[in-house]
Amino acid sequence: MNAKPIDLRELSKEEVIALVAELGEKPYRAAQVWEWLWKTHAPSIEAMSNLSKDFRAKLAERAVLRPLVIAEQQKSDDGTIKCAFRTWDGHIVEGVLIPTEKRITACVSSQIGCSLDCDFCATGRLKRVRNLSAGEIVDQVVQIARLAEEHLKRPLTNIVYMGMGEPLLNYTNTMRSAERINAEDGLGMSYRRITVSTAGLAKQIRELGDDGAKFNLALSLHAATDEKRSSLMPINDTNNLEELLSALRHYTRLTRKDITFEYILFRDFNDSLEDARDLVRLCSKVDAKVNLIEYNATDDGRFQRTPIEQALKFQNYLESKGITTRIRRSRGRDIDAACGQLANKNEPAVKGGERVMKSAVTKD
Repeated sequence: MNAKPIDLRELSKEEVIALVAELGEKPYRAAQVWEWLWKTHAPSIEAMSNLSKDFRAKLAERAVLRPLVIAEQQKSDDGTIKCAFRTWDGHIVEGVLIPTEKRITACVSSQIGCSLDCDFCATGRLKRVRNLSAGEIVDQVVQIARLAEEHLKRPLTNIVYMGMGEPLLNYTNTMRSAERINAEDGLGMSYRRITVSTAGLAKQIRELGDDGAKFNLALSLHAATDEKRSSLMPINDTNNLEELLSALRHYTRLTRKDITFEYILFRDFNDSLEDARDLVRLCSKVDAKVNLIEYNATDDGRFQRTPIEQALKFQNYLESKGITTRIRRSRGRDIDAACGQLANKNEPAVKGGERVMKSAVTKD
């Protein structure tokens, strides 16, 4: 019985070298295969045109490539493009091209679905199916970059892991994909242009520090007290603010990098001056800047957006205390592509019921 084919992009460079040698090919062939995988982004082994037909046939007997394909696109009035990517096993995951005057950003997903149940996030209502591979994460960047060149005639400037899923629950593939995006024999994008956003897993944040992570780290905070944060994000029950601050201090001490607090403003919930004072106290305990984010409706009506006048008061108070703060305006809202809205609503096909919403929980 033949062994199950391996996914070439799951292999390290050393493993590719060993496989090529095992197939009786000269060492330089391994470098060619590696370039096809991570520099040229071949859609198949057959497309590796500078390899002999015999070598491609032998390689195809042992290995496969499983690229994402764009199943559907939607374009917003503001130029944002949301892509529904289909995986090799028939699932759908979303990524977004976000253009502004100064930046062209790819927002990519790390998991199919999510397990964290954040109350304000549409993705959190989907069941988690599986982690995306490093290759599948890189594929999103590659295809969104092509769309940027095609539609805007401009290259990508930034990449954010802020799509579907929790990147630090897919730690190995998040790290490996960021390395491939950065590498000279990959996409060659500076780590300064890559941001990974987490809902807050203290153990993994410490691990990022220990591993010397070079990308930017953003923490989805959204409330500055445990009581309020736990009501929004169940993950806070096991990763409370004291534990997160300790982990963040460990991370910043080892990496010498600031972190960003992401803070969605919810009307009459976390947008008062008292809330701003609580946030200032948190920021005094770790090197952090703050992104204030407009809330984007997810159909349940529990939350409303803070009026811009109140958002500006909140921002001004933080800045008066010396905290770098900016208001991040939502883009792609009309196609459900804005922050917190990715939920596979537009997909042409979904496998295995991953679009089925989790059971509603009544909150007192």
